[in-house]
Amino acid sequence: MADPAVAGSATQDYRGEPPSGTPPERVRVALVPGSGPVAADDLYRLLRRRLLVVCTIVACLFFVVVSGSLVRSFTSSDPELRTDLPEWFRRFWRLLLLMITGSVLTAVLWRRPPRTVRGLRLIELVVIGVMALMTLYGSVGPFFWGFLEEAGQQPSLRGRLAYMLCYVGNVSLQWFITLTLYGTFIPNTWRRCAAVVTVLAASQLILFAVWGLWLRPLAPGTFWFVLFQIGFFVVLGAVIAVVACSRIENLQRQVGEARKLGQYVLMEKLGEGGMGEVYLAQHVLLRRPCALKVIRPERAGDPKNLRRFEREVQATAALTHPNTIQVYDYGHTEDGTFYYVMEYLPGLTLEALVKQAGPLPPARAIHFLQQICGALKEAHARGLIHRDIKPGNVMICERGGIHDVAKLLDFGLVLPPAGDADGDKLTQDGTVAGTPAYLSPEQAGGEGTVDARSDIYSVGALAYFLLTGRPPFAGRTGMKMIAAHLYEVPEPLSRHRPDVPADLEAVILRCLAKDPNARFPDAESLNAALSSCGAAGQWTARDAAQGLRAKVVTGTVAEIGG
Repeated sequence: MADPAVAGSATQDYRGEPPSGTPPERVRVALVPGSGPVAADDLYRLLRRRLLVVCTIVACLFFVVVSGSLVRSFTSSDPELRTDLPEWFRRFWRLLLLMITGSVLTAVLWRRPPRTVRGLRLIELVVIGVMALMTLYGSVGPFFWGFLEEAGQQPSLRGRLAYMLCYVGNVSLQWFITLTLYGTFIPNTWRRCAAVVTVLAASQLILFAVWGLWLRPLAPGTFWFVLFQIGFFVVLGAVIAVVACSRIENLQRQVGEARKLGQYVLMEKLGEGGMGEVYLAQHVLLRRPCALKVIRPERAGDPKNLRRFEREVQATAALTHPNTIQVYDYGHTEDGTFYYVMEYLPGLTLEALVKQAGPLPPARAIHFLQQICGALKEAHARGLIHRDIKPGNVMICERGGIHDVAKLLDFGLVLPPAGDADGDKLTQDGTVAGTPAYLSPEQAGGEGTVDARSDIYSVGALAYFLLTGRPPFAGRTGMKMIAAHLYEVPEPLSRHRPDVPADLEAVILRCLAKDPNARFPDAESLNAALSSCGAAGQWTARDAAQGLRAKVVTGTVAEIGG
């Protein structure tokens, strides 16, 4: 059955930024020296998202504030609240600056974000710097200018104390929130976080001290007490920010280590089945996306299942045909977990393609069938019988600029070459292996020995589906479908689709013959028969490019073979 890891997500289009769905389960493995988690890519995505949130909030918040101030200034019936445009700019230029800064940075992060983490860090510093300057001006500026204007009037001590208490509460709350949010929300190393919050906290304390010592609004004892209170909350916010950042950094490192298998980092679970789970992964050094399949931990103790899993790898790795999925690597972890790594194929299966686009044109169906025949020719020449050919096990993708490339997947039920003693133990007489809708009569009857003609039958059933949108014996339960493969003749394709060419229909019905001797003897013969059909060769590279772009909007996740 099809491996979901070689397909894209059903709701997401993979473009170098894998979706963030359900996190992969923890797997205990020994780390490969020098191959830590792929932190740079994760950091870039996370930092961009967080900065986008901050800038959007800033832009929206100050847009509301600026709009409200404009409406109040020019429509209020109170003469004291009404102002002309120059006066409005003098009062609210800081809010306007924050709104413009947030809007510009939001547009940049959304449409044309920097391509490096360093570029995002520059935006981060701009955001934090502007907010810090505005906070400093908002908390100190009014008092500074107010005391200058009142020079010589000598406000009362009570007024100054009340003024200062409001200042302390306002400033302490603003800076405490700013520092703690920076440490917990913006992804960072604790050292960098400490450097940034130290500069922010020191700037506030130094500015307040200079202001207080210069204007002397309070008695020295009161002033130093207020400075201590402000310093306490600012330093507390800075400490919380650094500690929180350090804890988050450690947790991220632990998660990264838990997501590693050998030289691969698990990005996202794509699917699971009876035998194993499949993840979208990335090689630590090559940064190449790939599909990594692991056997389920609860099944790892079964030697039979482990041997079958390993046989799937060895069988697929031995095949080099361009229409067979490629295996890159495989191995064991210290806890006995077995895994192997395949190429990642963004695209969709033939099953999903037919569901989206409907039955295929005969020329396009032949185009896919001939590629499948090429993959089977190599497998059969090595004595390997697939035994689970179906639309969900054929991936349609673009490779090297070529569209409508078919890839045969999942050799989990492959029958090993004759004489393989382990293979005989794994496949016993009397068992039915495969998918009911596409079983050959030999498989349906539970025969222990099948040959290449069994796969030819399944290719015929797959072709029937491509041209009609339904398998040969659709609408039946599993056992009735198995019985139909054994005893019933499939309806002609023209009954469901009159425009199917007669020569192509004859080829497919010959594949579906009950007697193996009446079918094509091998994949090469079937390919030759398909080539002789009138519609063969009519599906051009231009048709493939247009058809794939029109229909393949997102990928699909299929089942894993059990």
